[in-house]
Formats: sequence, C-alpha cells, structure tokens
Amino acid sequence: MMPSVGVVVPTRGDRPGPLRAALTGVLAQEYAGPVEVVVVADGVPASLVASQVSGVADAEAGSEAGSGAGSGAVSGAVSKAASEAGSGAVSGAGEAVRSVRVLGNRRAAGLPGARNTGISVLGTDLVAFCDDDDLWLPGKLAAQVAALEEEPDAGFVSCAVEVEYGDRRVPRLAGTGRVTHRHLTRSRMMMVHSSTFLFRRGWTWVDESAPSGQNEDWDLALRAAWRHPIVHVDRPLVRVRWGSSHYVGRWADRIAGLEWMLARHPGLAAEPRGAARVYGQLAFCHAALGRRREAARWSLRAFSARPGEPRAAVALAVAGGLVSPRAVLHALHRHGHGI
Repeated sequence: MMPSVGVVVPTRGDRPGPLRAALTGVLAQEYAGPVEVVVVADGVPASLVASQVSGVADAEAGSEAGSGAGSGAVSGAVSKAASEAGSGAVSGAGEAVRSVRVLGNRRAAGLPGARNTGISVLGTDLVAFCDDDDLWLPGKLAAQVAALEEEPDAGFVSCAVEVEYGDRRVPRLAGTGRVTHRHLTRSRMMMVHSSTFLFRRGWTWVDESAPSGQNEDWDLALRAAWRHPIVHVDRPLVRVRWGSSHYVGRWADRIAGLEWMLARHPGLAAEPRGAARVYGQLAFCHAALGRRREAARWSLRAFSARPGEPRAAVALAVAGGLVSPRAVLHALHRHGHGI
C-alpha cells in the first residue's frame, strides 16, 4: 500500500478563489495512497473557511465550546475537484481515499502555528504543505513520494517550481537532485519552497518563534538539510503564485526575520556569498523604509563579504531615490526572482 499523505493548507480566509484552486490541485493528484487534507483557519472562523471551499469538498466546521475561532475539526468526503491544472476530477485517482478537515489554529497565531496545528492532528505517514495561493501540478505527489521511497534514510523532499506573476510563468530549477545545507546557506534556493515540502511525519516541526512567520520555511529547510540532504525532484511540479503575498512590502517584519535567521543560523554569516545576500536584503529593506544610514551600513557589510553584491547596489539606488522598491520587485518578479 502506498504511504498515506496529510496535506496542511493554512489560510486567513482572505483568498477564497486561490484557496479553492489550491485544494483542487491537491485533491486531483493521481496518487494511489490515502490523502488527508487539513485546512487551518488562522485568525478567522473555521466555519467561514468551510463555506469558502464547499464547492470543492464537503467540508464543514464546528466550534468547540469556548472557541470563538471555530477550532473544532470536522471531516468531510470529497465531492468534487475538477483540476484547474487539467488533470481531471478526483475520481481519476482511482479508489484512493480523499478527505478534508477544516479547523482553527490551536497554536501560536500566524503561519508557523497554523502549520503545526495541521501537523499535530495528522496521523499520516507523510506530511506535505501547500500555501493557499499556490497550486500543485499533475504528478507532484506521486513523483515526490517515489523519490523519497528510493532513499529510506532521507526524510524530506522538495521539487522545482513554476513562478506565476501577472501573465508570466517562469520555471525555477535547482540544477541538482540533492539540496544540501551548504546550498541553502549560499542561496535561499527559492525553488525549495514551502508548497513543495513533503516529509516523514515526526521528522520536523515549524519554529513558531519566527518573527511574524518570516523565513519559517527557509529555517525548516536548513534544519532538514542539516540532518540529511533534501531529496529534490527537479521538475516544476508546483505553481507558486506571486502578487498576492501577505509578506511583500512588510519591510520591518522582513528585517526582523532576516536578523532572526542570522542569529539562529550562524553559518549564514560564515559563508561569504550567503552573508552578502542576506546583508544586501537587509540593506534593501531599510532603504524601502527610508532608513538611509542603515541601508548604507548593511550595503557596506554586503560589499565587504562579496564585492559587487547586486542587492547592495540596488539598495543604495533605492535609498538615493533613484528607483522605488516596488519597481525593483516588479522587475524581479517578472523574471521569477525576488530580492
């Protein structure tokens, strides 16, 4: 029998259309094993989220006594999942069991707590993440499970992504079948994205101390790769949709998240290329907030770590008023890149 898979989909309830598409992509996977989806409502009633996905899955949500957020978990069987990705309805996956639960976040408010809430209620062999604005493409689950099964000592698998921004879709490949800890200190490796994560249950948890949830996925990937290289299926099997992120433009939160990463992972500062990237990002965020002195200070550190670091140069241009941070991000996102 194929391993059972639990899929955690956190949501704030403010993206019902993308959420429905995300569930559709998960439920339409042609995978012979059982798939259990847990949609975690973060900061909104679970009943609201259940109503948003009612046309995709027969999921309802009830409230436990004293829980204004509607944290009770109620199961529902899949009724429909016509795939936006073109893979057909759930019935095409054979007789495999599909179920959906909607429940409220029972842990720390925010994305890390929502993910851990989902992990905590799952009893499946494997756990996967899918953000509510992303889309699993056909073959994603089967390919990753097969890759993980080939390596019994590994516990974590990712895959390449396709970045969608406006009318453009750009594939982002890793160029490797194994992502190491050093890979992730030299580069964020954005294709190792949270919506690609699949891991053995009990292998890891999300750190809820991440400031405003910033960089919780990068931290998780680094910790996973430290234990064992991440198995990577280098085909774009997840569509990552940029443009509706809750994090873009929250410059102060991004600064706190980067500083948290530097404190939590000292190896980042020890790797010149990786250090320059983080320092350049900090310079850019400070520049976006109009903090010229701090932008200049972090730019200098970036150039010291890696002469010619492009993020530092861009940060100085933003600090000098030559270009807006929004224009920079727009240009980068159109090519499938971030700052």
